[in-house]
Amino acid sequence: MFLHSVNLWNLAFYALMVFMATLGLWDVFFGFEENKCSMSYMFEYPEYQKIELPKKLAKRYPAYELYLYGEGSYAEEHKVLPLTGIPVLFLPGNAGSYKQVRSIGSIALRKAEDIDFKYHFDFFSVNFNEELVALYGGSLQKQTKFVHECIKTILKLYKGQEFAPKSVAIIGHSMGGLVARALLTLKNFKQDLINLLITQATPHVAPVMPLDRFITDFYMTVNNYWILNARHINLTTLSVAGGFRDYQVRSGLTFLPKLSHHTSALSVVSSAVPKTWVSTDHLSIVWCKQLQLTTIRAFFDLIDADTKQITQNPKKKLSVLNHHFIRHPAKHFEENPSIISDLTGTSMWVPVKVSKWTYVAYNESDKIYFTFPLANHRKIYTHVYCQSTMLDTNSWIFGCINSTSMCRQGVDLSWKAELLPTIKSLTLRLQDYPSLSHLVVYVPSVHGSKFVVDCEFFKKETRSIQLPVTHLFSFGLSSRKVILNTSGLFYNIELLNFGQIYQAFKVNVVSKCSGVKEEITSIYKLHIPWSYEDSLTIAQVPSSTEISVKLHIAQPENDSHVALLKMYTSSDCQYEVTVKTSFSQILGQVTA
Repeated sequence: MFLHSVNLWNLAFYALMVFMATLGLWDVFFGFEENKCSMSYMFEYPEYQKIELPKKLAKRYPAYELYLYGEGSYAEEHKVLPLTGIPVLFLPGNAGSYKQVRSIGSIALRKAEDIDFKYHFDFFSVNFNEELVALYGGSLQKQTKFVHECIKTILKLYKGQEFAPKSVAIIGHSMGGLVARALLTLKNFKQDLINLLITQATPHVAPVMPLDRFITDFYMTVNNYWILNARHINLTTLSVAGGFRDYQVRSGLTFLPKLSHHTSALSVVSSAVPKTWVSTDHLSIVWCKQLQLTTIRAFFDLIDADTKQITQNPKKKLSVLNHHFIRHPAKHFEENPSIISDLTGTSMWVPVKVSKWTYVAYNESDKIYFTFPLANHRKIYTHVYCQSTMLDTNSWIFGCINSTSMCRQGVDLSWKAELLPTIKSLTLRLQDYPSLSHLVVYVPSVHGSKFVVDCEFFKKETRSIQLPVTHLFSFGLSSRKVILNTSGLFYNIELLNFGQIYQAFKVNVVSKCSGVKEEITSIYKLHIPWSYEDSLTIAQVPSSTEISVKLHIAQPENDSHVALLKMYTSSDCQYEVTVKTSFSQILGQVTA
């Protein structure tokens, strides 16, 4: 009888374990947002021109090939070598096809056409015969050596040209990104053969499935080299993760190691990338239009006008990547932007003395400068927040020194703004700008387009609200809630005690609006200050919006920052924020 009871308990325990594992796997494979990536299309028929390799090289690597991507007239013209553009080499990943280069290659070609081929990129791709290197790592070293030979072959295709390149940029998908990093471990490899490395959904930290010693040894060799030689590695590297849609490679595996003496590496999740703002699965990261457009914009901003190749200046490289992949100020990239701007011309100057102000611009015939005197506001408030729904790239907000009713020159604060899907916004701490006498908001003359500009002064404590998250084992049965009663435009909800991978929550934001006739949009941004993995949710209010809150990277032990739910709200609405533990997502986090 006792043994029978024990067996029943064991059976019940195993059944519970199987149920929990199933629930966790369901969350990993199905519990994510829908695919919001737009498909990238070719405008003309894609062509892959096989590059003839030296006979000895072709004989040594009979299964591998090198191709040049092209479309239409570009493909026809480039069948006759040498080439005249900027070389980029695409490396496919596990079971990947060399034809995956077509999305980014086609977008780059369209961009070059837009500027009449002042600059253009030549996209090459390696055919690894779709080897399963994530399952068997025996081919990884061979692929690395072949890529080294391909780089040398590519550079020879430009021989004799006036602006012949001396290096190539590499885009590596999945294991292709690891192969690119492994190039630096080769004895005869010269680091200056690569000017930029961008990896997409590459598991840098460890293999997803360490099935054999070849994979684990390869990883150990690559990562040890990069850590031990970090001081001497000047290769600018960007790792882009797919986010929670990518269940094949968890985004935490894609983050390059943070070393105090290696500042040329960036890691970011696609949901945090400006103008992308979507999570991608493991394959869609190579064709997601939003992300590929961002990548190509960065490539063109990286060009040095003198050499007509990608710049060799590491500071500029990081500056461009930060502009396009980390924080976009709703301005075109400038290497040395003008901080002081002339505020001239026949314009109206309108003083604004209230602490909260809204202006709706529609068919404006005159340029208007709205001036906000700061002296009195400094006595009462700590911060000022402004936002505009006009998403052009012109400067729109300035600071003036010792001005009365108008000023001739102003400090261009537009570079400190942040682009969001429906607004560009700026928050300033007043004590950081003691020399500014006025804040100036510029409204250009517009015809037929309507946009709204808002500004408000506030005390920080009125917009920072603490919300402790619920306990791990509350199983979603209990919740915690805050209500935003004041009519502000911006709030920070501090999610206290949230910093571990195994934590997961559902946050519900209910908005109730009064007297609203037009459609209003609110933005809820989960901001993780210790890594670039933010995610945004756009909601039409009034509404009830559910947000998944979980992490890719745990909070470092020596980091005291707090995760934030940044809320860009409407002053006509009241918001109620509720957080509760999501047990199914916790199982998904543990399972992944």
